[in-house]
Amino acid sequence: MNYEVNEQGFYGDFGGAFIPEMLYHNVNELKENYLQIMESKDFQEEFKDLLKEYVGRPTPLYFAKRLSEKYNTNIFLKREDLNHTGAHKINNTIGQILLAKRMNKKRIIAETGAGQHGVATATVCALMNLECIVYMGEIDIKRQAPNVARMKMLGAEVRPATSGSKTLKDATNEAIRDWIANPVDTYYLIGSVVGPHPYPDMVARFQSIISKEMKSQLQEKTGRDYPDKIIACVGGGSNAAGAFYHYLDNEKVELIAVEADGLGIETDKTAATTQIGTEGIIHGSKTLLMQNSEGQIKEPHSISAGLDYPGVGPLHAHLFKSGRGTFIGSTDKEALTAAYQLTKLEGIIPALESAHALAALDKIEFKPTENVVINLSGRGDKDMETYIKMMDNE
Repeated sequence: MNYEVNEQGFYGDFGGAFIPEMLYHNVNELKENYLQIMESKDFQEEFKDLLKEYVGRPTPLYFAKRLSEKYNTNIFLKREDLNHTGAHKINNTIGQILLAKRMNKKRIIAETGAGQHGVATATVCALMNLECIVYMGEIDIKRQAPNVARMKMLGAEVRPATSGSKTLKDATNEAIRDWIANPVDTYYLIGSVVGPHPYPDMVARFQSIISKEMKSQLQEKTGRDYPDKIIACVGGGSNAAGAFYHYLDNEKVELIAVEADGLGIETDKTAATTQIGTEGIIHGSKTLLMQNSEGQIKEPHSISAGLDYPGVGPLHAHLFKSGRGTFIGSTDKEALTAAYQLTKLEGIIPALESAHALAALDKIEFKPTENVVINLSGRGDKDMETYIKMMDNE
């Protein structure tokens, strides 16, 4: 089984570029240039230098002693929460902003749910002195106020998406409309492994720094460069793609993706795409998505804004259908409980997205000798209002 994207942009049955004619020029221009630019010596030198000196990489692979004792196994946390801006998102925005500059784009647009990608995009636009417009669902603007303030402070214009569920899906729709209207000078900086080819491949390549570092860190700490299990949360799936990337062909490593069950997959309040979704096309890519019998998108729900997406990236759809990935879910309540547990055991407050991955620990059987890596994709600063509300209700 091949887990790399092919020349047409497909992972198995999923991927491609299903786009209106008005987007063809934009997407084709990117497809024809991205690999040549990314693989050039000067790009790689600048990218690696910024990851080290600006982002703060490599991020630690931390042995969580008390968490390991509780689950009677060896648990390591890949500390993406320690990156500049507080999440893995900056790895991708650094890469794409360098690409955009080399393509002579002057105006950057992006979509965001939890706000972390929006902050990371606004950050690199400030660094590179480029205009930045971030589309964000009206509901997400209210529940992620700290990140909205950070984006504005960084000089970005935050435009609300007021249609549909007023969340990530709708912010993406608005960004695509903008891109259609401004094809010449505008670069669409997508935040996850979603959208038309080459975005899923490009974002996965930029995020693969996560698993690249894991290999050398595991070698140093355990004497072996691969773990037994990797656990990561999945909405669109960029942090999981980065954590899995260098282990896709290593069948000794179990890849565990954790989706947001919301209030439960038996309810209408969920974002567990692989569990209730079917094959279809969303935002220019063939993948698994939540839709009704008429092909209309179902509105997702998750307490975590970053997992509140009705689809999943085509790589993850392929991992699910092929059986290479194990897909499980965590409910809102389970994620909150896991977040409190990590905070009390290890003194680390995780993002609600990452808390879904942590919640999976209660659903998996471990051996005492196993090495388990959890990708801690972001820190919980942005979610403090939600945490405080839940504590007040206890």
